[in-house]
Amino acid sequence: MAPQALATTTQNAAARRLTGVQRAAVVMFALGETHGAAVWKHLDDDELRDLSAAMASLGPIDSETVESLLLDFVGRLSATGALVGNVESTERLLQQFLPKDRVGQIMEEIRGPAGRTMWEKLSNVQESVLASYLKNEYPQTVAVVLSRIRAEQAARVLAILPEEFAIDVVRRMLAMESVQKDILERIEKTLRVEFMAGLAQATRRDSHEQMAEIFNSFDRQTEARFINKLEEASKESADRIKQLMFTFDDLAKLDSAGVQTLLRDAPRDKLAVALKGASQAMRDFIMGNMSSRASKMLTEDIEAMGPVRLRDVDEAQAAIVNVAKDLASNGQISISKNKGEEELVY
Repeated sequence: MAPQALATTTQNAAARRLTGVQRAAVVMFALGETHGAAVWKHLDDDELRDLSAAMASLGPIDSETVESLLLDFVGRLSATGALVGNVESTERLLQQFLPKDRVGQIMEEIRGPAGRTMWEKLSNVQESVLASYLKNEYPQTVAVVLSRIRAEQAARVLAILPEEFAIDVVRRMLAMESVQKDILERIEKTLRVEFMAGLAQATRRDSHEQMAEIFNSFDRQTEARFINKLEEASKESADRIKQLMFTFDDLAKLDSAGVQTLLRDAPRDKLAVALKGASQAMRDFIMGNMSSRASKMLTEDIEAMGPVRLRDVDEAQAAIVNVAKDLASNGQISISKNKGEEELVY
């Protein structure tokens, strides 16, 4: 074998001996501060910890191995030509740099409903979907599952289940003592493999809903610019997004009890800034649901703050809307986009 070919083979072998996270560590070192900054800011806490630990314990890596890794990385990208960003390609790429179990955790977060634990994930699954799955399980298994999720979610699932089956589940929940760890782990594994994986494959989120959430995060000038451009390209899509967006002004559709619940949780300083840039009708609506003393104090706060940047108003209004969405997701208030339509649960 020629010396050059032998050297290349040796370099490739050295690169292959590195684990996925060690390969990522080498690439990040090679990218350096300037080019690596854009990557670091997209990593979550676990990824930062794993990658930092690998970098700290990497030891000396010869320049030939570094070059081999970078060439391999660039070669994989150039060989594909155009990039296709989807779940499968993302998983394949992560498997090149991260441990298998860590990749599984990340992809589960991407595919499944939001939540750190299995029980948090189940609490974010639509109750009709969860009930449809649970009605075919043993009542004791259902009792364990419902005892681990939020009470509000469990109540909605029980209401959908066949009555006799639901009563049997309730009786078992009442008689239930502590659940053995191995049984709980077995149920969690079954839910993850059979239910959550199938749900992830079956669920495809409406792209207009996703884009509406993105537009909600824009400041009003950026939002108007994008909406106007989108209307020129596709008025139908623009109209759909506008219908799905939930804005600060939509809080006027809350009932009195909902407004008062929101006001108890909304930061007072954010509320004052939000109302500073709101219409008089919106101010009257919010203050009309406050006591005279609280309304007077809020008015004084607004008048005392002087001119406020539009960007600060947008941020404050977005913060109040997020509080409302959190309250709605916990079942404390009900919010709807348009009067007379079905409620939108966030």
